[in-house]
Amino acid sequence: MSTAPAKLPLVWIKSSYSANGGGNCLEWSPSSYTVSGAVPVRDSKDPQGPALMFSGAAFSSFVDAVKTGDPAFADGEKYVTP
Repeated sequence: MSTAPAKLPLVWIKSSYSANGGGNCLEWSPSSYTVSGAVPVRDSKDPQGPALMFSGAAFSSFVDAVKTGDPAFADGEKYVTP
């Protein structure tokens, strides 16, 4: 008999790029990446809502693009397509 692994409670970290006054806020859970290799990302204004799952490489690319000022993220209105 096999059992499913126990789910660990996720610890969410608010992005340092998120404003305190609302707006575009996201959170991610590094503890999930450690266990599953996937990085969940959610809207911090809707913590009970869905989370998008990204591979570690995709999440890393996203963070690098934001940090380096990639124009696709300049105004929060543009979206990058794969």
